[in-house]
Amino acid sequence: MSKINFQKEIWEGWTVGDFVRELEPQLDAIQSGTSWHPPITTKKELKEWCRQNQPYYKRAIPEVVQYFSQKYNLK
Repeated sequence: MSKINFQKEIWEGWTVGDFVRELEPQLDAIQSGTSWHPPITTKKELKEWCRQNQPYYKRAIPEVVQYFSQKYNLK
């Protein structure tokens, strides 16, 4: 497992850690089956979901995708 720099600034003061904190509750609900959205099963799906749901910045952030793919063991 590679180390993720949560302090890296991505956009106007928003860091990797900020984006992770913003998305994590929603993604936890999805992955636990308590959301209307079906669980995400691939890293490709995860990348697209993150891109669409993160605030302000609509490009995939590799470190955010990496964090969640490691957390949920997605390939």
